[in-house]
Amino acid sequence: MTKILYVEDEHDIQVIAQMALETVGGFEVTTCGSGMEALQTVAGFAPDIILLDVMMPGMDGIQTYQALRRMPECAATPVVFMTAKVQANEVRHYLDLGAAGVIPKPFDPMTLADDVKAILSNSDGR
Repeated sequence: MTKILYVEDEHDIQVIAQMALETVGGFEVTTCGSGMEALQTVAGFAPDIILLDVMMPGMDGIQTYQALRRMPECAATPVVFMTAKVQANEVRHYLDLGAAGVIPKPFDPMTLADDVKAILSNSDGR
């Protein structure tokens, strides 16, 4: 079973995404409400992919991504940014950082699992 770490500060969005990913996609999902929580959780959970909100208080998604990349246990784990900031230059920036993909928010709960599966199948191990 594919394991997903979903980092999102909005609890309602966490619940919807987790239900969609587990029920529709058959994934095992662990959620975190902040970048710091993600850094503490990632080693013990060993996700196959990380879904990361960009706009979070404290440590934002990009700072969290950079910290995750410095951790040997997840330096190569595919990371997908989930964000409402999806202008072409913003998406290019996330991909240039090394993200495996970008999923626009708001997302469709019925297609979220398929979006994640498509990114995983196309991931080059970044």
